[in-house]
Parts: sequence; structure tokens; C-alpha cells
Amino acid sequence: MPAAPTPLTRLIAPRTALASCVRAFLVRDTTRCAPLPPAQRLNRFPAAPMCSIIWTVAGDVEAAAPGLSLPDVRMPPALFGGPRSYPLVSYNPGPVHSFVVMLYPAALHALTGVSMDALLDQFRPLDALFDADWLALSDAVLAAPDDAVRIGLVEAFLAPRWQAARKGSDVSAGAVQDWVRRLGVQAASTGLARSARHIERRIKAWAGQPMRTLRRMRRAEQLFLDERGAILQGRVSWSDIAASGGYADQAHFCRETREITGLSPTELARAMKEDESYWIYRIWT
Repeated sequence: MPAAPTPLTRLIAPRTALASCVRAFLVRDTTRCAPLPPAQRLNRFPAAPMCSIIWTVAGDVEAAAPGLSLPDVRMPPALFGGPRSYPLVSYNPGPVHSFVVMLYPAALHALTGVSMDALLDQFRPLDALFDADWLALSDAVLAAPDDAVRIGLVEAFLAPRWQAARKGSDVSAGAVQDWVRRLGVQAASTGLARSARHIERRIKAWAGQPMRTLRRMRRAEQLFLDERGAILQGRVSWSDIAASGGYADQAHFCRETREITGLSPTELARAMKEDESYWIYRIWT
């Protein structure tokens, strides 16, 4: 007997010309597999510096917030999510097909002029932030026949706008891994002879969070990517990982892991292997 279909979960890199604008596309589709039990219909995301546009192509997504009425927790088919300073949980009451574009906040600021610090930990309807061209793109994404077409639509929309934004702003190209470092350099270079406080305000307008927080998140992400294979195989020494990541000690590493993910390193390693709701950690590259 063939194995039953499993949820489709994909992390897709953008075309090279958009690598300094788009972190990745994310697809989550549970409409073609057996219905998941309620606990596996949760989606657990870490704190993250990126912002996102989330399209729910089929099904529903709800904020996992007890005590709120359904209109308060039910998310619209197209939604903007700002950078997050704490872990987030959402819930699917049934099968769902979601398509997400994750954008670097400084890139979205360059494209739209929207200040990111006002959007930290916020969800907003698209028409509260974007002009008619973006809203037309959103309608086309929701109407597209498949995810490959959706990616093509978003890339074709962003490519000329990103090229123009890079020519007319302080945003530069470069390796994705260096985006936090570049942000600091750009903020300083455009604020020569100005105070450190002015530079920090500029960084928060571009990225929504202070440089210290961005560096902390970037370090945690890079360490997770470097050590994920060993973590999934159970071959880890948390003290060694803490040392390799530049943390003061194991307690420091564990504290920051919990702040970003909601779990201790040991709990996170177990959840990655056993809990479907932590699917984002298994595909992140």
C-alpha cells in the first residue's frame, strides 16, 4: 500500500537579482493529505527580523489567542506581517494552502517608504500599507493556478521596482548572510557627523528593531543552520554549541534560544523531530 500523502512544505529561494530583497518564498499545503489532528494544525514561528505577505489560497488561518472572538482571530486571505520580537503561533481549523513571501524589512522600506518600526509585531491588511499596484498583485496571486505561477508573479512585480529602489536609495546588494552588517554600515554612512542615537533611529525605521536585536537574531539563525543536522541526529553538546556561537556560556545560549523560539534548546530539538507544528524549523535553510 502506498504511503499516505504528507503535508507539502517548501522553502524556495528567489531569483538571484532579488536575493537582497526577498529572503524566501514559503509554501504550506495540507489540502492534499489526510486531515491533521488539531495539535498538528498549529504553526509555530520564531521571532524573526523579516516581514511577510501571507496569502491564504485555500482554507483559513487563525491567530492562536485564547479568549478572542472569531472575527478577532480569523486572518483575511491577504495579510501583511511585520518583523517579530517574540515567537508566534497560528492555527488552521481545517486543511489550508498558504503562500508567503518573506522580505527583508530594509528592502520593503526602500520599495514603499513605510517605516518598519511602527510595524513591529503587527499584522495589517494590505490596503492599509500598499498602493493599487501591490493590491492588484495580491489579487493575481490569490487567483493564480499554482505556486510556481505565484512566484513568477511576485518576482516579475518586484524585479524592476527593486532595481529602481537600489539605484535611488542607500540600499545595496550583497550576500544574504551579511544583510545585518550591511544595514549598520549603510546607516552609519548616511549619518556621518550625526549621533549614535540618530543612526539607531534610522536602523529601526529601516528594520523595525535595534541593531543589537538584529545581531542577536542573526547569530541564532546562523548557529541553527550550522548545527541543525547534528541537532536532528541528537549529536549535540549545548555547551560546545554555545561556545562556537560566541555566547558567554550555555545559560546565555539557552536563554536567547527560549526568547526567540519559546523553547529551550533541548525542547526545540525534540519538537523539531516529533511535533508537526514546528515544521518551519525542519525546512529552514
